[in-house]
Amino acid sequence: ARYLNAQIAAGAQAVQLFDSWAGCLGPDDYRRHVLPTMQQLIAAITPGVPVISFATGNPQLLQLLSAAGPHVVGVDWRIELVDAWQLVGTDRAVQGNLDPLALLADRDELKRRSKAILAQAAGRPGHIFNLGHGVLPQTPPENARALVEMVHEMSGA
Repeated sequence: ARYLNAQIAAGAQAVQLFDSWAGCLGPDDYRRHVLPTMQQLIAAITPGVPVISFATGNPQLLQLLSAAGPHVVGVDWRIELVDAWQLVGTDRAVQGNLDPLALLADRDELKRRSKAILAQAAGRPGHIFNLGHGVLPQTPPENARALVEMVHEMSGA
């Protein structure tokens, strides 16, 4: 919490708790060993600053991520946005969920996949388009730039 609050004091407008390994846990273990700490951590972050919670690999944890109290729950590509929103709750924003491998595809496939995600979001407030995990090292930078342009064009942003 001190580290995140220092980032906020330095000008960060939002913070993200990014847990690439939480998906290895089942819901019972997450509830017992992780959720209480996440609740304490989120409660200790400077009030009014959006908190994003992301854990990859286990869509069944989404309800528990939401229960910790973040403003936004990140979702990976292993779940449809509609299903994620049902698990997270309509009072939360969702972030995601393009498969990072899509950035290695040709532009037509990248556009098709991006368009499908935007169609699922259906202009609904509270969707932040993003990858469903980090950028792979072999990702061509021009594909990442093309994705940003595509999403802006298709979403009217």
